[in-house]
Amino acid sequence: MRHQGYPSRPRLDLSQPAPTQIGPVFTDPLFLATALIAVILIGLAKGGFSGIGMAATPLLALTMPPLHALAILLPILLVQDVVSVWWYRRDWDGWNVKVMLPGAVIGVALAWALASVVPDDVVRLIIGVIGVAFVLNVWFGKMPPPYRPSALSGVFWGAGSGFTSAIASAGMPPFSVHILPQRMDKLRLVGTATMFFAAVNVMRIAPYAGLGDLSRETLLISLALMPLAVATNFLGFWLVQRTPTVPFYRISYALMFLVSAVLLAQGSAGLWRTLH
Repeated sequence: MRHQGYPSRPRLDLSQPAPTQIGPVFTDPLFLATALIAVILIGLAKGGFSGIGMAATPLLALTMPPLHALAILLPILLVQDVVSVWWYRRDWDGWNVKVMLPGAVIGVALAWALASVVPDDVVRLIIGVIGVAFVLNVWFGKMPPPYRPSALSGVFWGAGSGFTSAIASAGMPPFSVHILPQRMDKLRLVGTATMFFAAVNVMRIAPYAGLGDLSRETLLISLALMPLAVATNFLGFWLVQRTPTVPFYRISYALMFLVSAVLLAQGSAGLWRTLH
Protein backbone atom coordinates (compact mmCIF):
# COMPACT_ATOMS: atom_id res chain seq x y z
CA MET A 1 0.00 0.00 0.00
CA ARG A 2 3.03 2.27 -0.19
CA HIS A 3 2.91 4.53 -3.18
CA GLN A 4 5.77 2.93 -5.11
CA GLY A 5 6.20 2.33 -8.79
CA TYR A 6 3.96 5.16 -10.03
CA PRO A 7 4.94 7.88 -12.49
CA SER A 8 5.77 11.28 -11.06
CA ARG A 9 2.92 13.14 -12.76
CA PRO A 10 1.06 15.84 -10.78
CA ARG A 11 -1.50 14.35 -8.42
CA LEU A 12 -4.64 15.60 -6.76
CA ASP A 13 -3.85 16.80 -3.24
CA LEU A 14 -6.78 15.51 -1.22
CA SER A 15 -5.25 16.72 2.03
CA GLN A 16 -6.50 20.26 1.44
CA PRO A 17 -9.87 21.54 2.69
CA ALA A 18 -12.86 20.37 0.68
CA PRO A 19 -14.03 23.74 -0.70
CA THR A 20 -10.74 24.28 -2.55
CA GLN A 21 -10.38 20.71 -3.73
CA ILE A 22 -13.69 19.20 -4.84
CA GLY A 23 -14.20 21.72 -7.62
CA PRO A 24 -10.75 21.30 -9.17
CA VAL A 25 -11.03 17.52 -8.92
CA PHE A 26 -14.13 17.51 -11.13
CA THR A 27 -12.65 19.90 -13.66
CA ASP A 28 -9.62 17.67 -14.21
CA PRO A 29 -10.29 15.84 -17.52
CA LEU A 30 -8.11 12.84 -16.69
CA PHE A 31 -9.78 12.39 -13.31
CA LEU A 32 -13.24 12.68 -14.83
CA ALA A 33 -12.47 10.13 -17.54
CA THR A 34 -10.86 7.60 -15.20
CA ALA A 35 -13.46 8.08 -12.44
CA LEU A 36 -16.44 7.58 -14.76
CA ILE A 37 -14.95 4.46 -16.35
CA ALA A 38 -13.95 3.09 -12.93
CA VAL A 39 -17.44 3.61 -11.52
CA ILE A 40 -19.04 1.90 -14.53
CA LEU A 41 -16.68 -1.06 -14.10
CA ILE A 42 -17.40 -1.53 -10.40
CA GLY A 43 -21.12 -1.15 -11.07
CA LEU A 44 -21.04 -3.97 -13.61
CA ALA A 45 -18.82 -5.97 -11.25
CA LYS A 46 -21.25 -5.63 -8.37
CA GLY A 47 -24.03 -6.60 -10.73
CA GLY A 48 -22.31 -9.92 -11.35
CA PHE A 49 -19.28 -9.59 -13.65
CA SER A 50 -16.92 -9.48 -10.69
CA GLY A 51 -13.52 -9.64 -12.41
CA ILE A 52 -13.75 -6.35 -14.26
CA GLY A 53 -14.13 -4.37 -11.03
CA MET A 54 -10.43 -4.89 -10.25
CA ALA A 55 -9.53 -2.49 -13.03
CA ALA A 56 -11.21 0.42 -11.21
CA THR A 57 -8.46 1.13 -8.67
CA PRO A 58 -5.56 1.09 -11.19
CA LEU A 59 -7.57 3.49 -13.36
CA LEU A 60 -8.08 6.00 -10.57
CA ALA A 61 -4.47 5.51 -9.50
CA LEU A 62 -3.46 7.22 -12.75
CA THR A 63 -4.50 10.52 -11.15
CA MET A 64 -3.86 9.98 -7.43
CA PRO A 65 -2.06 7.68 -4.96
CA PRO A 66 -3.60 4.18 -4.81
CA LEU A 67 -4.80 4.56 -1.21
CA HIS A 68 -6.78 7.68 -2.10
CA ALA A 69 -8.33 5.79 -5.02
CA LEU A 70 -9.26 2.90 -2.72
CA ALA A 71 -10.71 5.31 -0.16
CA ILE A 72 -12.89 6.97 -2.81
CA LEU A 73 -14.17 3.65 -4.12
CA LEU A 74 -14.86 2.00 -0.74
CA PRO A 75 -18.01 4.01 0.18
CA ILE A 76 -19.33 3.41 -3.34
CA LEU A 77 -18.71 -0.33 -2.95
CA LEU A 78 -20.49 -0.35 0.42
CA VAL A 79 -23.61 1.27 -1.01
CA GLN A 80 -23.56 -1.10 -3.99
CA ASP A 81 -23.15 -4.02 -1.59
CA VAL A 82 -26.44 -3.12 0.09
CA VAL A 83 -28.21 -3.24 -3.28
CA SER A 84 -26.43 -6.42 -4.42
CA VAL A 85 -26.93 -8.30 -1.13
CA TRP A 86 -30.65 -7.61 -1.34
CA TRP A 87 -30.76 -8.65 -5.02
CA TYR A 88 -28.92 -11.96 -4.48
CA ARG A 89 -30.27 -12.66 -0.99
CA ARG A 90 -31.71 -16.03 -2.11
CA ASP A 91 -28.84 -17.06 -4.41
CA TRP A 92 -25.66 -17.78 -2.46
CA ASP A 93 -23.75 -20.66 -0.89
CA GLY A 94 -23.56 -20.38 2.89
CA TRP A 95 -20.86 -23.03 3.33
CA ASN A 96 -18.34 -21.26 1.13
CA VAL A 97 -18.92 -17.91 2.79
CA LYS A 98 -18.64 -19.56 6.23
CA VAL A 99 -15.26 -21.17 5.51
CA MET A 100 -13.77 -18.20 3.65
CA LEU A 101 -14.68 -15.36 6.02
CA PRO A 102 -12.40 -16.43 8.92
CA GLY A 103 -9.49 -16.39 6.48
CA ALA A 104 -10.61 -13.00 5.18
CA VAL A 105 -10.43 -11.57 8.71
CA ILE A 106 -6.82 -12.74 8.94
CA GLY A 107 -6.02 -11.38 5.48
CA VAL A 108 -7.46 -7.92 6.14
CA ALA A 109 -5.63 -7.75 9.49
CA LEU A 110 -2.35 -8.67 7.78
CA ALA A 111 -2.92 -6.01 5.13
CA TRP A 112 -3.46 -3.41 7.85
CA ALA A 113 -0.30 -4.49 9.67
CA LEU A 114 1.82 -4.58 6.51
CA ALA A 115 0.39 -1.47 4.85
CA SER A 116 3.60 0.51 5.12
CA VAL A 117 5.90 -2.43 4.39
CA VAL A 118 4.59 -4.22 1.29
CA PRO A 119 4.88 -2.21 -1.96
CA ASP A 120 1.77 -2.08 -4.14
CA ASP A 121 3.69 -3.48 -7.08
CA VAL A 122 4.74 -6.61 -5.20
CA VAL A 123 1.09 -7.31 -4.37
CA ARG A 124 0.05 -6.75 -7.99
CA LEU A 125 2.79 -9.09 -9.19
CA ILE A 126 1.77 -11.87 -6.80
CA ILE A 127 -1.94 -11.55 -7.64
CA GLY A 128 -1.17 -11.50 -11.35
CA VAL A 129 0.98 -14.65 -11.20
CA ILE A 130 -1.67 -16.56 -9.21
CA GLY A 131 -4.51 -15.51 -11.51
CA VAL A 132 -2.70 -16.14 -14.81
CA ALA A 133 -1.37 -19.53 -13.66
CA PHE A 134 -4.81 -20.62 -12.46
CA VAL A 135 -6.62 -19.71 -15.69
CA LEU A 136 -3.90 -21.20 -17.92
CA ASN A 137 -4.21 -24.44 -15.97
CA VAL A 138 -7.97 -24.41 -16.52
CA TRP A 139 -7.61 -23.69 -20.23
CA PHE A 140 -4.77 -26.04 -21.08
CA GLY A 141 -4.68 -28.57 -18.25
CA LYS A 142 -6.96 -31.53 -17.78
CA MET A 143 -10.28 -30.19 -16.52
CA PRO A 144 -11.30 -32.12 -13.37
CA PRO A 145 -14.96 -32.78 -12.64
CA PRO A 146 -16.69 -30.21 -10.43
CA TYR A 147 -15.68 -30.63 -6.81
CA ARG A 148 -15.97 -28.83 -3.48
CA PRO A 149 -12.54 -27.91 -2.03
CA SER A 150 -11.78 -28.48 1.63
CA ALA A 151 -12.60 -26.03 4.41
CA LEU A 152 -8.86 -25.43 4.79
CA SER A 153 -8.76 -24.35 1.15
CA GLY A 154 -11.54 -21.89 1.90
CA VAL A 155 -9.69 -20.41 4.86
CA PHE A 156 -6.43 -20.13 2.88
CA TRP A 157 -7.88 -18.53 -0.23
CA GLY A 158 -10.22 -16.43 1.90
CA ALA A 159 -7.14 -15.02 3.65
CA GLY A 160 -5.51 -14.34 0.29
CA SER A 161 -8.64 -12.63 -0.97
CA GLY A 162 -9.03 -10.52 2.16
CA PHE A 163 -5.39 -9.45 2.02
CA THR A 164 -5.39 -8.50 -1.64
CA SER A 165 -8.80 -6.81 -1.36
CA ALA A 166 -7.61 -4.58 1.46
CA ILE A 167 -4.19 -3.79 0.05
CA ALA A 168 -4.98 -3.51 -3.68
CA SER A 169 -8.76 -4.00 -4.15
CA ALA A 170 -7.96 -7.15 -6.14
CA GLY A 171 -9.45 -10.00 -4.17
CA MET A 172 -11.16 -11.82 -7.03
CA PRO A 173 -8.30 -14.09 -8.26
CA PRO A 174 -7.72 -15.81 -4.87
CA PHE A 175 -11.48 -16.06 -4.36
CA SER A 176 -11.90 -17.59 -7.82
CA VAL A 177 -9.25 -20.25 -7.21
CA HIS A 178 -11.47 -21.67 -4.47
CA ILE A 179 -14.89 -21.02 -6.03
CA LEU A 180 -14.72 -21.54 -9.80
CA PRO A 181 -13.75 -25.27 -9.72
CA GLN A 182 -17.08 -25.95 -7.99
CA ARG A 183 -18.94 -24.82 -11.13
CA MET A 184 -21.95 -23.57 -9.26
CA ASP A 185 -25.09 -22.31 -10.88
CA LYS A 186 -24.40 -18.87 -12.35
CA LEU A 187 -26.57 -16.87 -9.94
CA ARG A 188 -25.36 -18.89 -6.94
CA LEU A 189 -21.77 -18.10 -7.90
CA VAL A 190 -22.48 -14.39 -8.23
CA GLY A 191 -24.47 -14.34 -5.00
CA THR A 192 -21.68 -16.08 -3.08
CA ALA A 193 -19.14 -13.55 -4.35
CA THR A 194 -21.54 -10.74 -3.42
CA MET A 195 -21.98 -11.90 0.18
CA PHE A 196 -18.29 -12.59 0.71
CA PHE A 197 -16.98 -9.30 -0.66
CA ALA A 198 -19.72 -7.30 1.07
CA ALA A 199 -18.39 -8.65 4.38
CA VAL A 200 -14.77 -7.99 3.34
CA ASN A 201 -15.59 -4.39 2.39
CA VAL A 202 -17.03 -3.78 5.86
CA MET A 203 -13.79 -5.17 7.35
CA ARG A 204 -11.82 -2.64 5.27
CA ILE A 205 -13.43 0.41 6.91
CA ALA A 206 -11.34 0.37 10.10
CA PRO A 207 -7.94 -0.07 8.39
CA TYR A 208 -8.63 2.68 5.87
CA ALA A 209 -9.90 5.05 8.55
CA GLY A 210 -6.93 4.18 10.76
CA LEU A 211 -4.48 4.92 7.95
CA GLY A 212 -6.12 8.33 7.44
CA ASP A 213 -7.26 7.82 3.85
CA LEU A 214 -11.00 8.06 4.54
CA SER A 215 -11.70 11.78 4.85
CA ARG A 216 -14.47 14.30 4.25
CA GLU A 217 -12.94 15.13 0.87
CA THR A 218 -12.84 11.55 -0.38
CA LEU A 219 -16.38 10.94 0.92
CA LEU A 220 -17.69 13.96 -1.01
CA ILE A 221 -16.11 12.66 -4.21
CA SER A 222 -17.63 9.22 -3.53
CA LEU A 223 -21.05 10.78 -3.02
CA ALA A 224 -20.87 12.64 -6.33
CA LEU A 225 -20.09 9.40 -8.19
CA MET A 226 -22.69 7.30 -6.34
CA PRO A 227 -25.74 7.70 -8.67
CA LEU A 228 -23.84 6.42 -11.72
CA ALA A 229 -22.45 3.54 -9.66
CA VAL A 230 -25.88 2.36 -8.53
CA ALA A 231 -27.32 2.71 -12.05
CA THR A 232 -24.59 0.52 -13.55
CA ASN A 233 -25.15 -1.95 -10.72
CA PHE A 234 -28.63 -2.63 -12.09
CA LEU A 235 -27.20 -2.86 -15.61
CA GLY A 236 -24.94 -5.62 -14.29
CA PHE A 237 -27.95 -7.48 -12.83
CA TRP A 238 -29.68 -7.30 -16.20
CA LEU A 239 -26.65 -8.59 -18.13
CA VAL A 240 -26.04 -11.51 -15.75
CA GLN A 241 -29.63 -12.69 -16.02
CA ARG A 242 -29.42 -12.73 -19.81
CA THR A 243 -26.06 -14.48 -20.13
CA PRO A 244 -26.29 -18.31 -20.30
CA THR A 245 -24.28 -20.25 -17.70
CA VAL A 246 -21.61 -21.76 -20.01
CA PRO A 247 -20.71 -18.44 -21.70
CA PHE A 248 -20.85 -16.77 -18.29
CA TYR A 249 -18.11 -19.07 -16.98
CA ARG A 250 -16.06 -18.52 -20.14
CA ILE A 251 -16.39 -14.77 -19.67
CA SER A 252 -15.47 -15.12 -15.97
CA TYR A 253 -12.27 -17.01 -16.77
CA ALA A 254 -11.40 -14.61 -19.59
CA LEU A 255 -11.93 -11.58 -17.35
CA MET A 256 -9.86 -13.16 -14.60
CA PHE A 257 -7.03 -13.84 -17.05
CA LEU A 258 -7.17 -10.34 -18.54
CA VAL A 259 -7.20 -8.52 -15.21
CA SER A 260 -4.52 -10.82 -13.75
CA ALA A 261 -2.30 -10.23 -16.79
CA VAL A 262 -2.70 -6.46 -16.44
CA LEU A 263 -1.85 -6.64 -12.73
CA LEU A 264 1.17 -8.81 -13.55
CA ALA A 265 2.37 -6.28 -16.12
CA GLN A 266 1.76 -3.32 -13.78
CA GLY A 267 3.59 -4.99 -10.92
CA SER A 268 6.55 -5.99 -13.08
CA ALA A 269 6.84 -2.54 -14.65
CA GLY A 270 6.55 -0.81 -11.28
CA LEU A 271 9.23 -2.98 -9.69
CA TRP A 272 11.49 -2.45 -12.71
CA ARG A 273 11.17 1.34 -12.34
CA THR A 274 11.80 1.12 -8.59
CA LEU A 275 14.90 -1.03 -8.98
CA HIS A 276 16.34 1.04 -11.82
